[in-house]
Amino acid sequence: MFKCHVCGSEESYTEYVSEVFNIQGKFHLVENIPATVCSCCGEEVFSRETTERIRVMLHSEDKPIRSIYVDVFSYIDS
Repeated sequence: MFKCHVCGSEESYTEYVSEVFNIQGKFHLVENIPATVCSCCGEEVFSRETTERIRVMLHSEDKPIRSIYVDVFSYIDS
């Protein structure tokens, strides 16, 4: 049974999401991650199996399906 650790809601839905991971200063985008999403606050939760699969994917020698260029801005330096 789902219970949101942020707002306490028990209402959720399943959705495929994208998440950026920062590993030793290098950013990695993982798309199409199955997540349980809180219907009230939008908090995304991954299962243990999904989390482990992402960890293995990002720490393996596998090549990404594509690379993208990202512009970086600093709010503080503006």
